[in-house]
Amino acid sequence: MTNAETRIRRALLSVSDKTGLIEFARALSHAGVELVSTGGTATVLRSEGLAVKDVSELTGFPEMLDGRVKTLHPMVHGGLLAVRGNVEHEAKTAEHGIAPIDLLVVNLYPFEATVAKGVPFDDCIENIDIGGPALIRAAAKNHAGVTVVVEAADYVRVLEEMGTHGGATTLKLRKELAAKAYARTGVYDAAISEWFAAELNDDMPQWRAFGGRRAEPLRYGENPHQSAAFYASGDKRPGVSTAVQHQGKELSYNNLNDTDAAFELVAELGTGTPAVAIIKHANPCGVAMAASIKEAYLKALACDSVSAFGGIIALNGMIEAEAAEEIIKIFTEVVIAPDATPEAKALFATKKNLRLLTTGALPDPRASGVVVRSLSGGLLVQSRDNGVVGPSDFKVVTKRAPSEQELADLAFAFKVAKHVKSNAIVYAKDGATVGIGAGQMSRIDSTRIAASKAANAAEAMGVSEPLTKGLVIASDAFFPFADGLLAAAEAGATAVIQPGGSMRDDEVIQAADDKGLAMVFTGKRHFRH
Repeated sequence: MTNAETRIRRALLSVSDKTGLIEFARALSHAGVELVSTGGTATVLRSEGLAVKDVSELTGFPEMLDGRVKTLHPMVHGGLLAVRGNVEHEAKTAEHGIAPIDLLVVNLYPFEATVAKGVPFDDCIENIDIGGPALIRAAAKNHAGVTVVVEAADYVRVLEEMGTHGGATTLKLRKELAAKAYARTGVYDAAISEWFAAELNDDMPQWRAFGGRRAEPLRYGENPHQSAAFYASGDKRPGVSTAVQHQGKELSYNNLNDTDAAFELVAELGTGTPAVAIIKHANPCGVAMAASIKEAYLKALACDSVSAFGGIIALNGMIEAEAAEEIIKIFTEVVIAPDATPEAKALFATKKNLRLLTTGALPDPRASGVVVRSLSGGLLVQSRDNGVVGPSDFKVVTKRAPSEQELADLAFAFKVAKHVKSNAIVYAKDGATVGIGAGQMSRIDSTRIAASKAANAAEAMGVSEPLTKGLVIASDAFFPFADGLLAAAEAGATAVIQPGGSMRDDEVIQAADDKGLAMVFTGKRHFRH
């Protein structure tokens, strides 16, 4: 045994999650390790015939205050924090009869799971662990001599090292487990602080902590030279973090990012009418609503069938075989939907490189939440864009009001524009996009690109008449000048929807009137950078 190896002779076990506990404790006991435990954990171990010493035997105090106080005592923390080999520490612990604790096994009260159940405030408070984090941090600080375990997945690693090193663990393992321990308590405290802020309706508290558990290591990030992983925050919002993957290889960083964008967009359209969104590089290349999922998919595909190749497809309802038959005709990276029939799943299974995800539900576009982006030296945090507008919010600002069909298309187009990178222009007709201009520095450029996309789609469909004739146009933000609106009118637009608020609104409205366009203001913009 080297100096970096520490023999485990005494272990303190106190866990809320009993997964694998009995097997682990039995293996420790067989290795000659003395077991010390608390309350429920001790009861479970004794029921399996294991010899266990109550922590109250160490402290000389019973568990009290409904279990709030049981391990917060020098006899426990001294055993964890005393530096092995330090003459002064060893003298003091010997003087006070404090025996070393070589292994700490603690997982915390299930605060996150308790909050997720929607229980009353006081119940959440009682599930805030105090002694557990204190024990974990103490053991992790003294990892030179103490092994700390915060999840059952590491039981095997500890036992394997003990078997290899004569009942000891290596410093390398103890460092790794200590790092995980601090991360776990950090995430735990972040969850508590976020919950408290929500209870106080404080959207942007002065101090903020974010945390997550690595759900999946990724092969690389946006590019092969970048490392990446997906971390789950614990938010149960339906989407990529909660989905079941039925087939295909692991999802990449770009797959996850684009799939999230696609599913959020299709959720914006609700569940009343079948809808499909096709996404490429986080931007929609086709979105449509129709009487069936199959018809909606074909309409969405027609908007930009070239860009759809290798894209992400999101659907707002059950995928049936007839829709799956169409989807598998071109290469698709990911298909995500609330569910799919067995027949549809079987069809998708014929395409080994296609990933099928089902979520059971759609995310609520009105739900609150936060969006976080890293900047040099900090984090940029904002609330999720859960702003939703509909015809009842529209203000007609032109002499001509939109027709019933135009009104429906305007509402659809503005919902899509919310999910297009700024500057965003969306051309739509009969519940489907016919051209999308995204992410341009100039709004007039986005307008022209949308018209060009519509012309390309018409050519691909073999249609002689421009698809832009009689369509509506949506802009995610106001038109700063009339040029963008005039370009849309020249393409064939008959109605426009935009937030309004420009210094030149009057000029833009006059231009719309001159062209006989109907235009409505929403009073709400949807920048998406």
